[in-house]
Amino acid sequence: MGNQASDSNAKRPRLAISLGDPAGIGGEVTLKAMASWRGRDDAPVLVGCRRWLENVYQNLKAGSQIPCADPAELEMLDLPLAEPITAGAPNASSGSASFLWLTAATELVQSQRCQALVTAPIAKQFWHAAGHHYPGQTERLAELAGAREASMLFTARSPQTGWRLNTLLATTHIPLSEVPEKLSAERVLQKLEVLRDFCERFNPRPRLAVAGLNPHAGEAGRLGQEEQDWLMPALDRWQQQHPHCSLVGPLPPDTCWLSAGQAWREEHSAEQAPDGYLALYHDQGLIPVKLLAFDQAVNTSLGLPFLRTSPDHGTGFDIAGRGIARSQSMEAAIKAALELG
Repeated sequence: MGNQASDSNAKRPRLAISLGDPAGIGGEVTLKAMASWRGRDDAPVLVGCRRWLENVYQNLKAGSQIPCADPAELEMLDLPLAEPITAGAPNASSGSASFLWLTAATELVQSQRCQALVTAPIAKQFWHAAGHHYPGQTERLAELAGAREASMLFTARSPQTGWRLNTLLATTHIPLSEVPEKLSAERVLQKLEVLRDFCERFNPRPRLAVAGLNPHAGEAGRLGQEEQDWLMPALDRWQQQHPHCSLVGPLPPDTCWLSAGQAWREEHSAEQAPDGYLALYHDQGLIPVKLLAFDQAVNTSLGLPFLRTSPDHGTGFDIAGRGIARSQSMEAAIKAALELG
């Protein structure tokens, strides 16, 4: 196939995949995830350096029997690397490449040549080294789309029960010390609207749970005032405005996701578990998600005019080039983009 994405398949459900930091595992997990796409004319369009990806493929074939796609059989928007990149040795050049590839893949979706975007992991440190000062891919996508802000929601379907875990973050990539000042009743109410809208895809009367900020959700003001001062009144107001929803919280953060753990493992518990959880800061939401669903969880950007998904793991610089990276989360990201897009 040619190096440029063509318009011949514009009406088919196609995805664009940006291949992430070339010093990481993005190319490897993408080729492994696409092993079953051979011969399909609706296969995703990859955005990255073809020569680099062919080297990744040759290394995989030489050292592993795990099936993977051959880049020669895939359609690709070829954006060559400015200089050779060594697996596991990221630098400003690898950061610059991943930034360029993300931007180009987004343009494929915005021009409607693809319907949704899947992004392999990048390293913010090396974006910054290349002069691109963004907290992460989500914020760059919001800028490209002209959106005020995109929301980060992590979704995963239990292979045991089929129950779907949905966790949305009220704040994202900021220091923990800045979380209290960034949170407000307005922000929490806006994020609840985003979470409600997403969960209504699966249940017209969704059940939502909100974690507290402080230990024991403030324990009636003895361990923090935020819950008493503004969070509880905001949640009461939202519930009154949305009587078709069931809202609980603020719940003690250390027990908020117990229902998720039960629903993940036990089918009878899934019937009563919340359809969505709102976490007030990054690790509060991501620790339970990764404990339960590290290989299944998908990072989904909401609030953009297009859908974006991403595997729920990082660049894996420590294992890059060794052929041992697991592709399940990338497979889940591709599947979610097709299902939700």
